[in-house]
Amino acid sequence: MNIFINHYCSYVTFLVLALLDGLALAEKQNYDPLTISDQRSPEILDFTVDDKGRQRDIPIRIYFPPQKTPAPVILFSHGLGGSREGCSYLGKHWAARGYVSVFLQHPGSDTSVWKNAPLGQRMSAMQQAAGAQNFMLRVKDVPAVIDQLDLWNRTDGHALTGRLDLKRIGMSGHSFGAVTTQAVSGQSIFHGNISFTDPRIKAAIAFSPSSPRRSDGDLKQVFGGVKIPWMLMTGTKDIAPIGDADMESRLAVFPALPPGGKYELVLDGAEHSAFTDGIVRGNTGKQNQNHHRAILALSTAFWDTWLRDDNAAKTWLDGNGPSSVLEKNDHWQSK
Repeated sequence: MNIFINHYCSYVTFLVLALLDGLALAEKQNYDPLTISDQRSPEILDFTVDDKGRQRDIPIRIYFPPQKTPAPVILFSHGLGGSREGCSYLGKHWAARGYVSVFLQHPGSDTSVWKNAPLGQRMSAMQQAAGAQNFMLRVKDVPAVIDQLDLWNRTDGHALTGRLDLKRIGMSGHSFGAVTTQAVSGQSIFHGNISFTDPRIKAAIAFSPSSPRRSDGDLKQVFGGVKIPWMLMTGTKDIAPIGDADMESRLAVFPALPPGGKYELVLDGAEHSAFTDGIVRGNTGKQNQNHHRAILALSTAFWDTWLRDDNAAKTWLDGNGPSSVLEKNDHWQSK
């Protein structure tokens, strides 16, 4: 009788393990970073962070996920001349996937640079705003916003009370925002001698990244301090009308990064505006509708992998998932 019971228990255990393995496999196979279960538009609220120490107000826009429980947080830094309203397609999708998406606006390098300038002086005004002074303001805006989010998260009665999981913070940005993202997420500045890394940031995505021009050729020193997962996204025509970041500069970042959770996407034919909400003045190509699809899929799988510890997302990201959303001449690599 005991032998029979032992065999029966072993058989039941085998069935249970097989069922669990099957469910795990099904979960991996069914993972889709583009799927949105709740089709409602996300709740969107605007706030202003008062950085009293610098006497500086930082406008932010927050896209909220449907659930009220604490959710991982993604910060986004706009490009030169942009605002917290830009790249809304990212904020809406990430929120729908369960992330509190916080879009920063950086006074001094935002829309105020060009809006009130005469038409013939706008380019000059933008070029002046792309300097070291605004870079320093930007990299200090990021920790100021995180500090304020932490305070609001702990303040009874605030709209953000208990909504934020600040142990899981992702940082992202486009163009000048990518420069900002790189600086607060591990890149060393000024010949590798200064760091603005915020240890609270656990993963980062740079849209239109760039490497510093004056690095004495030692980019591995500049990027050697990157300890967290990074994803880089650019395009074969990703040239901005302002700044000296050419394709060589953008593509030089990935090889200089230390291995481990590092990814690079190069979209075929994508111009600088491919990562924004739409075509902007100065771009000549027609927008490829698959570019946004690929950007949303890969960025979401990255966040799910590194901010949620989602094994299904990691399997998708490290396996054949990217090829299912990319076109023939797009280039994808990881290390």
